[in-house]
Amino acid sequence: MSFFPPSLEKLVEKFASLPGIGTKSAQRLAFHILSLPPEQARDFAETILEAKQTVHTCGICQNLTDSEICSICSNPRRDETKICVVSDPKDVIAMERAREYNGHYHVLHGVISPMNHVGPDDIKIKELVDRIANGQIEEVIMATNPDTEGETTAKYISRLIRPFGVKITRLAYGIPVGSSLEFADDATLMRALEGRQEM
Repeated sequence: MSFFPPSLEKLVEKFASLPGIGTKSAQRLAFHILSLPPEQARDFAETILEAKQTVHTCGICQNLTDSEICSICSNPRRDETKICVVSDPKDVIAMERAREYNGHYHVLHGVISPMNHVGPDDIKIKELVDRIANGQIEEVIMATNPDTEGETTAKYISRLIRPFGVKITRLAYGIPVGSSLEFADDATLMRALEGRQEM
C-alpha cells in the first residue's frame, strides 16, 4: 500500500532512477520540489528541458556543449598537437581542475565493455581516428580509468592508431597522496613503479 499520491510516487520513482540516488534521497528531493513556490518549480522543470534541447556534443572532441564547437576546441591558446582521450565528459572537468594540461580532448562517451554489450562501434572511436588521420596530432594521451574496461579500451585504441605514427602515452597511476604503501593493491604498486619519475 502506498502512502503517497500516485503523482508523488511517480516523482520519487523518477528521482530514484537517477544514478547515485537511493529511495530516501529520491523522497527528500521530491518533497523539496513540492515545497518550492510554483514559479521556482516551473523554472526548475524548464531548465531541465532547455538543457536537454540545447546541449549536444562538440563537432570536434565530442564533449558536451551548447554551441557547434566547445570552448576548449575553439580556444587558440590550447595545444592542438595533443589529444587527451577520456571516457566521459566528467573526466574533462577533472583534468581541467588540475590546471596542468593545455591540449585538446576526445570524449569517448563510454568504454569497451563486452559484459554490458558495448563494443568499439558503440563509442566515439571512429571520430578519434578521423581526427588523428588528419595529421596534425603528435601525441595521444590515454586517460581512461585504470580498470579492466578502461585498460581494454586504451589498448584497443592504441593498436588502432599506432600506424599513424603518433606518440601514445598513458596516464601514470600510483599511490594517492596521503595514503600508505601497506594499503595499496598490487596493480596500483605496479603502476606506481612504472610511472616513477626522476627526482
